[in-house]
Amino acid sequence: MTEFCLDYYICRMQDNKGLQFRRCVKWQAGFSIFLLFVLNTVTGQIRYSIPEEMRPGLFVGDVAKDLGLDVKRLVSGRARLVIDDSRQYIELNRNKGHLVVKERIDREQLCGQKSPCSFGLEILLETPLEFFSITIEIQDINDHAPVFSKKEIILEIGESTPVGTIFLLDTATDPDVGLNSLQSYSLKPTDNFALKQHSRSDGSKYAEMVLQSVLDREKQSAHSLILTAIDGGDPPRSGTVKIVITVLDANDNAPIFTETLYKSTVAENAVKGTLITKVSASDADEGYNGNVTYSFTHMGEDAAHLFQINAATGDVTLTGNLDYETVQQYELNLQAKDPWGLTGASKLVVDVVDANDNSPFITMTSFSGKIQEDSPPGTVVALISIQDLDSGKNGQVRLGLEQSTPFTIKPSPRKYYTLVTDAPLDREKASSFNLTLVASDEGSPSLFSKRTISLDITDINDNAPAFSQREYKTYIFENNSPGVSLLTLQATDPDSGQNARIAYYLVDTDVNGSPISTYFSINADNGIIHAVRSFDYEQMKAFKIHVRAQDGGSPPLGSNATVLINVQDQNDNAPQVLYPVQSGASVVAEIVPRSADVGYLVTKVVAVDVDSGQNAWLSYKLQKATDRALFEVGVQNGEIRTVRQVTDKDAVKQRLTVVVEDNGQPSRSATVNVNVAVADSFPEVLSEFTDFTHDKDYNDNLTFYLVLALAVVSFLFIVSIIAILSVKCYRWRRERMFYKSGANLPVIPYYPPLYADVGGTGTLQHVYNYEVCRTTDSRKSDLKYDRPCSESIISLDSSGAQTLTHSQRGKLISDEFDDQVRFNLTNLCSI
Repeated sequence: MTEFCLDYYICRMQDNKGLQFRRCVKWQAGFSIFLLFVLNTVTGQIRYSIPEEMRPGLFVGDVAKDLGLDVKRLVSGRARLVIDDSRQYIELNRNKGHLVVKERIDREQLCGQKSPCSFGLEILLETPLEFFSITIEIQDINDHAPVFSKKEIILEIGESTPVGTIFLLDTATDPDVGLNSLQSYSLKPTDNFALKQHSRSDGSKYAEMVLQSVLDREKQSAHSLILTAIDGGDPPRSGTVKIVITVLDANDNAPIFTETLYKSTVAENAVKGTLITKVSASDADEGYNGNVTYSFTHMGEDAAHLFQINAATGDVTLTGNLDYETVQQYELNLQAKDPWGLTGASKLVVDVVDANDNSPFITMTSFSGKIQEDSPPGTVVALISIQDLDSGKNGQVRLGLEQSTPFTIKPSPRKYYTLVTDAPLDREKASSFNLTLVASDEGSPSLFSKRTISLDITDINDNAPAFSQREYKTYIFENNSPGVSLLTLQATDPDSGQNARIAYYLVDTDVNGSPISTYFSINADNGIIHAVRSFDYEQMKAFKIHVRAQDGGSPPLGSNATVLINVQDQNDNAPQVLYPVQSGASVVAEIVPRSADVGYLVTKVVAVDVDSGQNAWLSYKLQKATDRALFEVGVQNGEIRTVRQVTDKDAVKQRLTVVVEDNGQPSRSATVNVNVAVADSFPEVLSEFTDFTHDKDYNDNLTFYLVLALAVVSFLFIVSIIAILSVKCYRWRRERMFYKSGANLPVIPYYPPLYADVGGTGTLQHVYNYEVCRTTDSRKSDLKYDRPCSESIISLDSSGAQTLTHSQRGKLISDEFDDQVRFNLTNLCSI
C-alpha cells in the first residue's frame, strides 16, 4: 500500500483568491483513484478527472456542492444529464447531487491515442432553464503492455554492410498514453548491433538498430536478438519481439527514397482503390542488386486495412473506408529494399479531408408533448439539441419547421434551439399538431434530417354551453301522469373533458306563488324535462320556464334557454245544464198555450262545458218525450219548439228528456228533464200537475234531519225558527203589496245565475239565492229561488201550491217571450 499526493486548486473568481488543497489517495498495486475538479463560478463549468476502469457506482463528484446548488433545486428542476455520446458512462443521483460511474470506462476505446481524453456532458435544469457544463477527464492507468505487430522480425544484412548502417525496427504499440505508454526499447545482445531510440512529432517512440561492428558471414551467418519495448507504468509493462538476422554476401549500396517525407490528402468519402500517392526509391547497384521492392513497416492495426502499397511500383492505394470524425491523419513508414536486404526508409503522411457525410441528428432534450391553449406567444414548448459530427461548414446546422404552424424555432445558447409559440392557440380549431422539424447543414451538397413530433393542445374552459335555439315549445295533455317526460334539451360545448361536461337545472321562478320545481323537474345529466304533477287545463293553460346549461369548468360557464309548455285540453268535463234547474222538491213546468203555432218557442235548454275547443262544442237532442211528434230540440242552440199545431187532444202534461252531448273523444253528456204544460188557463195547469210524484222520501228525510238537528242543538234550532218566521213575515208583507197589481203571469224561461258572465272555457260559479215559503202544513212548504221580481216562472209542488222563481238577469233567450204578460207575485202567493 502506497500513498500518492496531489496539489490542486479551486479557483473562485468572486474574490480572486486561489486556495490550495492537497488530497492524498492510497491505492494497491494495479488500481488507483484520482479525483480532480476545477470549478469556475463565472462560466458555470466543472471539470472532473477520474481514472479509467472504475467500477459502476463509484463516486465521481458532488455537483450540487461544487455548483453551489441546493439538492432540492436539482429535484424540483428535474435535473438530468445531457450527454453528447450515445453511451452514458456517468449518471446523476438527484437526491444526493452526486455524479457516479454508470458503466466501466475504457479510455483506449473512448479516445484511442488522443490525450487528454475527456467527454462533455451538461446538467439541465427546468423552470427556469439552466445549463451547467461538465467535462469528465479520463486518466489513463497502465492496463496495457506494449505489443509488436509481429512475433518475429527477419532481416537480411550483407556482410559488406558498413558500420553505422541503420536498420529501422518495427514499432511496438501501447494503447495507453502518457507515462503509461511506450517509453523505451532495449536490445540484447549488443555485440554487433546497438539500439538508438527516437521520438516522432506525436510523441510516439521508435527504435533503430545500428550496425556497430562488421559482420562476417563466415564466422556467423545468422544472429538472433531480442527487442524489448517497455512502458512507463508502475510497475512497468513490456513486450518483446525476436529479431532474426541472416548475413548475406556483399551488397554495398542500399536503396534511397527520392523524398525523406511524402505528404498526401484524401477525402474521407474516397472509394476503395483510390490512388493516394506514388513513392519511389533508387539503388546505385546495377542488375539484380539494384532491384527495389516497397513495403510498409510498423503499421498500426487501424491503418493496416486502409492502405496498400504496390511492392513493385510504389503506388499507395486506399483499401478501406476513411472516417474523418475518427482519425484525421495517418503516418506511414515506407521501406525500400534491394534483393540483398539493404533498405532505405521514408515516411508518408496522409491527411484525411472532411466530407459532408453525416446528417444532423435531432434530439428532444426537453419536451412534454402538451401545451395549454391559453399560452401566450413566446411560450417555450420544447428544448431541442442538434448534433452534426462533421466539421467546419459541414457541421454547421440550421433548424426549422417544415409546415406553417403557430410555432417557430428560436436559437438558444450553444447548440440548442427552442420551439416556442408564435400565435394564440385555440384547441377548438386545432386540438393537436404534428410538427416536422428539419435540420440541415451547410455542406455541399447539404444534408438534412427530419423528425416529426406530436403536440397536444390542452383545453381550458373558454366556451360556454350553447343551446341549439333560444326558445323551445312543447305541449302536454292535461290529466297527465306525474313523471312523464316532456322535452329533451341538448346543449353543446366545444371544450373537452370536464370543461365540456354539461349539467342542466331549472332557474328558480314562481308560478302562482309556488316554485317552478313543484311543477317540473329536469334531469341534470341528459336534459330531459319531466312533469312533477298532473295538470288541469282549466286551471293553468301554459307555463314558461327557464333552463340553464352549465359546464364543469373552473370557473363554470353557462347559458339559458326558455321553454314554453302549453297544456292541451282533454274531454274530462261533462256538459253542465244551467237551465232548466232540476229540483227534487218541486216540479218546474213550461206552459204552452193550445193556440201555439208551429215553431212556438217553449223554452231553451242552456248548458256549458268547461273544456275548450271541440271538447266544448255542444249538441242537443231529444231522447224521450210524451209526444215526440209535438216537440223538437235545436241541435246547436238547445231551443225546444213545437213542430206542429197544438190540438185539444194533446195531453196537458208533457215530459221531455233532453241529452246534451259534447264533441270530445270519447264524448260526455248530461240529461235534463223538461216538464211542459199544454193549457190555456192556470187552474187547468194546477189540477194536472198535482198528480206529479212528489219525493216524499226526500221530505221525510229532511224532516228527520231537522228533528235530529233540533235534538242536538235545540238552541240553534229555536233561533233558526225565529229567524225564518221573521223573514216569512217580511216577505209576506211584500207579497201583499204586489197582489194588488192582479195580472196573469206567463211561463218565463229560467236562466241560471251569472249566465251572461260564463266563458267558454272557465268553470262556472254556481251562486243562488233561496227563499223559504212555509205553510201550516210542513209537507206543503216550498223552496223558492230568489230572482228579480220582473222575471219569474211557475213552480208547482205535489200538493198544488205554487211558488215563483226569478231570474237574476233580465236577458231573454227569444223575442217571443217579450210579448208575454208577467204574473203579479202577490196574486200568485194568494192562490
